Amino acid sequence: MSTGVLLQMLIKLTRQVLPQIHNLSKALLVTSASGRNNFQLKQRNLMMASAADFERIDGKAALAEKILADLQSQIEAIRKAAIQSAGLEEEKQLIKENEELRKEIESVKTALFLAEVGNGVRQVQLPTKAALSAFSTQKLNTSDSVKVTNQVKQESVPQSSQQATEKKIEDSGKKTKQKESNSGEPVNNKKAKKEKIENVEESKNAGDTSLKKKANADNDSGDGTVDVSRLDLRIGKIVSVEKHPDADSLYVEKVDVGEGHHRTVVSGLVKHVPINAMKDRIAVFMCNLKPAKMRGVLSEGMIMCASGAEKTEILVPPTDSVIGDRVTCEEYPGTPDVQLNPKKKIWETLKPDVRTNADRVATYKGAPLLIKGKGVIVAPTLANTQIS
Repeated sequence: MSTGVLLQMLIKLTRQVLPQIHNLSKALLVTSASGRNNFQLKQRNLMMASAADFERIDGKAALAEKILADLQSQIEAIRKAAIQSAGLEEEKQLIKENEELRKEIESVKTALFLAEVGNGVRQVQLPTKAALSAFSTQKLNTSDSVKVTNQVKQESVPQSSQQATEKKIEDSGKKTKQKESNSGEPVNNKKAKKEKIENVEESKNAGDTSLKKKANADNDSGDGTVDVSRLDLRIGKIVSVEKHPDADSLYVEKVDVGEGHHRTVVSGLVKHVPINAMKDRIAVFMCNLKPAKMRGVLSEGMIMCASGAEKTEILVPPTDSVIGDRVTCEEYPGTPDVQLNPKKKIWETLKPDVRTNADRVATYKGAPLLIKGKGVIVAPTLANTQIS
């Protein structure tokens, strides 16, 4: 293409663009003038505003700020109330959950205790301050009662026995004097004193025997009621245990039942309870059976057990029970015999009705055996089983 043609085309394009550029320039000039006029108009109106208008605007602004402050304080109060309400509900929920956890822990502890006892694990119980205080009071009361009993025994010796004693002494003295006068030889003074002492001791023994007979007569001459209150069931601790020297199936235990001395109890538990689970064991003992020899060893009580067809379990007292606590039955109140009369067969009569129930609680005719204020006596696993 030649240079002349190109020049003609450029001239033609320039003629077409120039009008458009001219129109755009006019539009920009109009817009700039209009904006400047509007700005000047607004500035003039603002300058014409009065001082009252400014004060009214300031007042509305202050009122708006006050309203905002009130709203903020109300919102804060509502927020605090909501937090407090939520905290109370959460606290109630936590208290409820803690109570449920406490009950669950107590249940687990009881189950663990029974499982350990059933498996022969030795239990070591630490008495509480209240239990120690109660035990000390009980020991003081026991010692006071023993003193009173001894005093009553001394005062209750029949005058006839005392008179008989004095008469025997006088007769002995007369006989001694008569021998001296008849034989003309003096009798040894030591021998005479010895005879007097023997006579006095015989009289005292006779008085004690009569008192024991009277006590047994009082026990047997009651209203004739035969129930579990006749049994002296107490909490005791096995302080030592060994196998019977002449019987492989028997243990010989030394037991503390709160009397100030240890009783010997012979029990046939060798095949049912390991010896290491016997020592320091807290159990229930019958303390008013007549002492009897078992293969040459005198037994002064009986440990109470639930006896099933395949196994025998030692009954378990409440965990806060202490040595010497008496086991009673609220439905059958009464005072236990000093000693059960073997001829009356009281224990043999009561035994069929002394059993564990479906909840493993020791009962007499369905009424639970318990320590007042502390809880019931239970078997570790055996339910609906004979107790012996």
